[in-house]
Amino acid sequence: MGKAIAILVAVVAVGWVASSLLGPLIYYLIVGALVVGGGAYLYSRVKRGIAPGTRTQRRIEAAARTYRMRNR
Repeated sequence: MGKAIAILVAVVAVGWVASSLLGPLIYYLIVGALVVGGGAYLYSRVKRGIAPGTRTQRRIEAAARTYRMRNR
């Protein structure tokens, strides 16, 4: 009986130590994945927004031409 209680206490102690060590690690992995995913989403949206033929790209090219003409 005493041996079973000792094993149970040991299992609980190991589980508590593992959860206290892995808990923050899992939290940071989830937050890191969200940040990387959000960055990839924003990058794709910006890249699509200034793709050739879009209004934004034409405005950028027109501004660049005007700038080059002024600074001759």
